[in-house]
Amino acid sequence: MLNKVVETFDQAVADVPDGAVIMIGNFAGPGGTPFYLIQALCRQGAKDLTIVANTAGGIGLTLDFDDHRILFENRQVKKVIASFPFSTSPSRPSPAEKQLLAAEVELEILPQGTLAERIRAGGAGIPAFYTPTGVGTVVGDGKEVRDFAGRPCLLELGLKADYAFVRAYKADPMGNLVYRGTQRQFNPIMATAARVTIAEVDEIVGTGELQPEVIVTPGIFVNRIVKVTEDPGFPRHLERDFRARKT
Repeated sequence: MLNKVVETFDQAVADVPDGAVIMIGNFAGPGGTPFYLIQALCRQGAKDLTIVANTAGGIGLTLDFDDHRILFENRQVKKVIASFPFSTSPSRPSPAEKQLLAAEVELEILPQGTLAERIRAGGAGIPAFYTPTGVGTVVGDGKEVRDFAGRPCLLELGLKADYAFVRAYKADPMGNLVYRGTQRQFNPIMATAARVTIAEVDEIVGTGELQPEVIVTPGIFVNRIVKVTEDPGFPRHLERDFRARKT
């Protein structure tokens, strides 16, 4: 039986080459972000990366966690494809925003729904689709436009990656994944759209322990699994704090 469990995060990202396209699951804040995989990639040092994510990372001030902001700080990123690449505070630009404004990093900005659909299409083997979103804006510059029932639509291409870094709650050794809370945002679709999908998980259970109806990402899409260990440096306490505030 195939066992996809890898012992360390450094081992999991060791073969990421310069110039790789990497999808990173995140939405906003720490929920659903594969912190340890990002930190391992920062240590590994691959350069000229294209990062596909909902945001371009945080500002690194308000919360004590490392998202893909550190890849920009480490000068590893050549291009970012995102729907919200700038800081929420004009007075506190993120590392990515500083590099974007200095033309040190290339940006492809997409509406959030278009980004999600391009990733989903890439994972489903759909080469392209039409959408009315973005017509007449900078998003549509240089893209084919066709009329459907009197409504102009942009041609958008399916998006694929060399690697996807995803965060899940549970996995089994075969790679089946279960998500919790905001882990279930871009992570499931990104897992389908990459040549190599690496999952950072809280728990690994035995084969057969996950009920089929709770599995969101089938193991066929997952290549490597790494279990997070509890230590003082891991930002999982932030997720618990957020959940506690809501109750």
